[in-house]
Amino acid sequence: MLVPNKTIYVSDDDLPFYERAQDLSGGNLSAAISAAVRRYVEVEQGRQQGYDEVTVRVGAGAGRKVRFSGVLLGEWGRSTSTREEMFRVYRSRKGKFVLHLERSPEWTPGPDPAKWSTGWRSWVGNWGATETWGSAVGEATLNVADSLAALRDLVPPELYDLIAAAAEQPPVEDLDI
Repeated sequence: MLVPNKTIYVSDDDLPFYERAQDLSGGNLSAAISAAVRRYVEVEQGRQQGYDEVTVRVGAGAGRKVRFSGVLLGEWGRSTSTREEMFRVYRSRKGKFVLHLERSPEWTPGPDPAKWSTGWRSWVGNWGATETWGSAVGEATLNVADSLAALRDLVPPELYDLIAAAAEQPPVEDLDI
């Protein structure tokens, strides 16, 4: 198999980056450059089509980061006396619906749970020197739905209505003005 040669001119200032790329790629600078160019083309084409590069945290606690190209269609937040949830729905470049759900740490009240569950008014003048509380680690999940119908069961009904209306809009509308 014949592989075409391409000559790349590198400035003296950039040479250390190329050398480091070669080290990181196990000595195969061509593979490192090809991977970088492939990623650049993918991100730039998505940007030109109106999509953003989205990076979100997934998992418990610090979790891990995942990245995709998408357009934010809507957000919905809700809370209880012990936790907050934030729903974000994106449309991916492949037309799927991506749900990122973040749940805050869940707070556990101390020995007087009635004080904590009735709102801030009950706290006024009711603080002791030895208050206690605890929390579980927050978490985030990422779900991918192939269609609006599949998304319906994953989000609150109010958010679904917002997404259904937004999903009909194109990511970018070119105006001839």
